[in-house]
Amino acid sequence: MSVVAPCSPAPPGRLDAALRVLRRWGLEPVLAPHVRDRHPRLRYLAGTDAARADGLRRAWLDPNTAAVLCARGGDGAHRTLDMVDFTELRRAAPKILVGFSDVTALHEAFTHELGVVTLHGPVVASQYFVDDPRATEELRATLFEPESRLRLTSPKAETLAGGSARGVTVGGNLSLLNDGLLAPLSRPSAEGGLVLLEDIGEDIARVDRMLTHLLRSGWLRGAAGILLGSWTDCPPGPDTVRELMAERLRPLGIPVVWGLNFGHCAGQLTIPLGVRATLDADTATLVLDRPALR
Repeated sequence: MSVVAPCSPAPPGRLDAALRVLRRWGLEPVLAPHVRDRHPRLRYLAGTDAARADGLRRAWLDPNTAAVLCARGGDGAHRTLDMVDFTELRRAAPKILVGFSDVTALHEAFTHELGVVTLHGPVVASQYFVDDPRATEELRATLFEPESRLRLTSPKAETLAGGSARGVTVGGNLSLLNDGLLAPLSRPSAEGGLVLLEDIGEDIARVDRMLTHLLRSGWLRGAAGILLGSWTDCPPGPDTVRELMAERLRPLGIPVVWGLNFGHCAGQLTIPLGVRATLDADTATLVLDRPALR
């Protein structure tokens, strides 16, 4: 198992704590050479673009690596992708990519370009992993006991628009999906998809602007259903975001679930991307056709 930092730097203490957890699982985590680096000028990046891309490349091509875990989200994933040769990566055996937030850009590229299943789950050198036993157990069970994670829901999940739909899971962070529109390595649309959306730190006007952009661009045209996760620190608060989502998404006439526990939240679900599943909005449940990992 490899740990990479394709986005922002990982806090050293949390990175060390994450490695201890992974070793308790019986894994042998291998750190990419750049994981503890910072860009010499742009301190929000974990090393240079070339170093981050090379770390991701080496991890994916390593025949001894079965999974690639991202240390942190933050910023920089799209810059990393610009330096990745997917023709080269296609020659490697498929692996598991894990992360969320800025890692959404990688999920989109890897599922679309390589046809692999990825995991929308915690970045390991963060509070969403080392300080969160529920989220940690969710990821562990998905990796080692995937047959136990076929039916995904949350206690507070609710129907925003009823019905059921089948499709392939796609998406993740709203900001990253919006930023990736018409960019290389991004899917042209979410047609046939069960679309995950979540975000953090965006006020309601910006959430509205980004969602409207996905709608007006046609990216959401033909989506089979929508799953809405956490909206942490999105003022004035989640109730207003819920109202916005109901107003903008119900006219699509597809099932929509609000309040699934994925994204920037405690106890987050690990949700496979690139898998066929059924969204039952009336019971606020996502049911995978088969275990995501074999």
